[in-house]
Amino acid sequence: MRYHSIKLESEVHLTRNYMVAYDESMKNENQDVFKALADPNRRIMLDELFERKEITLYELTVRLTSKHNLTISRQAISKHLALLEAAELVVSEKEGKYRKLVFNPTPLEDIMARWRE
Repeated sequence: MRYHSIKLESEVHLTRNYMVAYDESMKNENQDVFKALADPNRRIMLDELFERKEITLYELTVRLTSKHNLTISRQAISKHLALLEAAELVVSEKEGKYRKLVFNPTPLEDIMARWRE
């Protein structure tokens, strides 16, 4: 696919391929949320967090491997969680030797509220 960069008189740069054209300045504050939701493993993690409300990293790892038959390491889970935390969908805090994870629905609620307006 060929990509082109078009410079307009207004100094807006459009990036375009033959299928899609968009303005680079249109990136919004919810980009991290959509990126986090793009991966099916992260969606499963969010489902587990929603279901349990609060869970440790160890418990999440056990549930992902036993309930969902995912072959995923704790390190991979930690990387996914870092992305979910960057999107503010997950809040984590250290409690002793455990890391407690809590689902934060606010970013999703904000997106839905914007779309309903």
